[in-house]
Amino acid sequence: MSVTATMVKELRERTGAGMMECKKALTETAGDLDQAIELMRKQGLAKADKKAGRVAAEGRVVVQRDATGSAAIAIEVNCETDFVGGGDEFQTFANLVAEAALAAAPVDLDALLALSLPSGASVDERRREMVAKIGENIAVRRFEHLARRGDVFGLYSHGSRIGVVVDLKGGDEALARDIAMHIAASRPLCISPDEVPADLVAKEREIFEAQARESGKPEEIIQKMVDGRVRKYLSEVALVGQPFVKDADQTVGQRLKQAGAQVMRFVRLEVGEGVEKKTENFAEEVMAQVRGG
Repeated sequence: MSVTATMVKELRERTGAGMMECKKALTETAGDLDQAIELMRKQGLAKADKKAGRVAAEGRVVVQRDATGSAAIAIEVNCETDFVGGGDEFQTFANLVAEAALAAAPVDLDALLALSLPSGASVDERRREMVAKIGENIAVRRFEHLARRGDVFGLYSHGSRIGVVVDLKGGDEALARDIAMHIAASRPLCISPDEVPADLVAKEREIFEAQARESGKPEEIIQKMVDGRVRKYLSEVALVGQPFVKDADQTVGQRLKQAGAQVMRFVRLEVGEGVEKKTENFAEEVMAQVRGG
């Protein structure tokens, strides 16, 4: 059976794949449209598996809360380039994944990937389909589902790259959003100094001590210098000790106390945070190919 332009057009509309890929699938299945779709899905899964090891450090962070304000989600979905990350298809996928996770409160990433989307496909099936179509590795990297402990959630998105959710007791939604905005800008590690991990404090103390000893001052003075620097470090990395971004004359802790409010917890996700990005050197890549013949 000959493959017509109309058949190719219909397959393209149903799969979103390229013209040559559609024509090849129809030729291999003797023009059977359903079999061609099944073949392309199988090939797509294989493509997705091959691309799974490629670094995906672009993408978007989505933050959402449910209609009642009793639950919120922060989720990071990655791709390889900002071009794809800014595309409508990728953004729609990220939003749909966030909505599904918000409603279902999955216990882990595997459970999230198994959730069904409105199309009927699972999150992972749709992800694989997009990998095959777009040609980039796409990954749902991490998420945090929060059931409200305080009185109100504050959500803030800085473009699509940083997303923050704050669970606030006391205060109001405007204050919660202001605190979320502050967290996006100032990157605190935790809420209060006593929550900073002990191993991190010990590491910083060791560095401060080595620096202080270069001064040649007596041991007693050195220890006072180190203690002072540790206190300063703790105030800088803990939310309540940081100067408030909307009023640098007071700390976040002072602003919260003024409003009779308390941050119960917060989540801050930034696209690609902690992912080692591959540095492309195209000149070296071309030369390696030339040398390889």
